[in-house]
Amino acid sequence: MGDNTESQGSVKKAVGEEDHPFPLTEVDKWVLSQTDEEFHMHDWEELKEIIATNKLETLKRKPSDLRRYMAWTSATKAQYGSMTNYILQHRLPQSWGKPPFKPVSLTPFDSPSDYKILLNDWPYGLTPDITHIVVWSKTPIAVDEKNGDVTAESRRFLEEFVGKTFGERMGGGDGGKGSESVVWFKNWVSLQSVRALEHVHVLVRGASKEDLEFWTGEGERKETIDGGS
Repeated sequence: MGDNTESQGSVKKAVGEEDHPFPLTEVDKWVLSQTDEEFHMHDWEELKEIIATNKLETLKRKPSDLRRYMAWTSATKAQYGSMTNYILQHRLPQSWGKPPFKPVSLTPFDSPSDYKILLNDWPYGLTPDITHIVVWSKTPIAVDEKNGDVTAESRRFLEEFVGKTFGERMGGGDGGKGSESVVWFKNWVSLQSVRALEHVHVLVRGASKEDLEFWTGEGERKETIDGGS
């Protein structure tokens, strides 16, 4: 993204009151007042506490990443019109088309063709042992209309999916329910940066390169390219 001086200059222009793509929260302002060295990275125990108490608004990117994210978001919206358009064109399978999608199953994560697992391009400020993954879903995930949090039924679907998909591979056993290496959350509606596309965040501690390639399908894609087929 260029040197720090250039990035900060772009951000100052991008974060004006009238043209900023999203309002700066008090937490954002506090983060931007720090250097990366001063910033406290979220470790595993802290993440588990944040998710268990549903204090998702406290999750933060480190200062330099937040500056780059803000500038990138502004530029991306200017070029594509919306974050949704960018993600549809560059991150999700073209076979998905445009919303409203037509999922194979009305049950979230029931069919592999109805979801896509990707690494988060802009993860929170996490310690190096933690990987931030996003699972995009064609199928809507029901939330409580009053508080924007997932319903009890949605939580059950999500726990089963995350346990089977991520927990078992990380050695959780019993459907992954006992795994200490995987946590997940779905942002409340008010915290979502891409509301038009359904997605869930998964955080994994100690995942290997092979694990990540297995989940995202990158390993299969590389084998296809290498094999020339």
